Amino acid sequence: MTIFLFIAVLFFLILVHELGHFVTAKWSKMRVDEFAIGFPPRLFTIKKGETDYSINLLPIGGYVKIFGENGLEETERARAFGSRPRYQQAIVLLAGIAMNILTAWIIFFAVSIMGTPTIVDEYGPMTETAELAVINVLPDSPAAAANIPLGAQIVDLTSSDEVLLSPTPTTFNDFIAAHADRGIEINYVHKEEVFRATLTPRAGVIDAEPDRKAVGLATALVTVHKENLPGALIGATKRTASSLYTITIGLVSFLASAFTLSADVSQVTGPIGIAGMVGDAAEFGFVSLLIFTAFISLNLAVINLLPIPALDGGRLLFVIAEAIIRRPIDPEWMARVNFAGFVLLIGLMIAVTYNDILRLF
Repeated sequence: MTIFLFIAVLFFLILVHELGHFVTAKWSKMRVDEFAIGFPPRLFTIKKGETDYSINLLPIGGYVKIFGENGLEETERARAFGSRPRYQQAIVLLAGIAMNILTAWIIFFAVSIMGTPTIVDEYGPMTETAELAVINVLPDSPAAAANIPLGAQIVDLTSSDEVLLSPTPTTFNDFIAAHADRGIEINYVHKEEVFRATLTPRAGVIDAEPDRKAVGLATALVTVHKENLPGALIGATKRTASSLYTITIGLVSFLASAFTLSADVSQVTGPIGIAGMVGDAAEFGFVSLLIFTAFISLNLAVINLLPIPALDGGRLLFVIAEAIIRRPIDPEWMARVNFAGFVLLIGLMIAVTYNDILRLF
């Protein structure tokens, strides 16, 4: 199920990104030869008008093939990419990035109206409407062995005829500590179904506290916070802007450390790692999955803006350079640079995927 969710999220975000390029290319009267989701080999294609609409085998990207975009075709032809005004070329290249940002904003706006799961202080004013939720399950713990899922809402705990109703993080931990030498029955709700698990605390579950007996659950009080229309508009804008800033700073810092050979590659997540995180987000509920999708969309926007050949940012750099020197860049040289950039991106994808695989073992 996780892999299908990941493919669905990736398919949607790629579709949104490439749709931005496609619509603006049509608007600027460029000839669009192909609109493709995924990278070749091609699975099937449908031709409508002058454009081939393709689905390819590898769901790790997509592209819109515009006549004359790589500079090797007859760029003097009126509908070729290179023959259109520079500002139109820039709009087409930036449209995919803009669509990813807009998609994230729409998602943030929608979840603000629907209600966003929010962690609250157990001594704060919103405690009465909050429920104790599982936010982490330690591996090789009693809770992991009992398959208690992320996002589960803990209703009560029972041990030796003593019952704890409506637990908070503090009372939950105190109850576990007080009954560490016997079995503890936990009733919880997940996806509107009630479950029961009996756990026996044991030592060695928490690395930092090897002598402490624990069941391996981290909990927090979570409530659903809804905004009115003005609040949702303002909140979505602020959240989109702050997330973009945080992602950009993080990516730039990582790239800077990569140049000094001090980058921590273990912190980079590839397709396999992201697929796992999509599954975790889905465990917390549909709203959490939407929020995670928004963050992936913003990451795609920032990554595509990087001035690396084969990415939108790198291609935009060529357009800016041509505007400055007032003549086209040699198309053969441009094609070689773009190909080198593409090879670099595929190499990075393979490297982070290999890193993801190592984490599994």
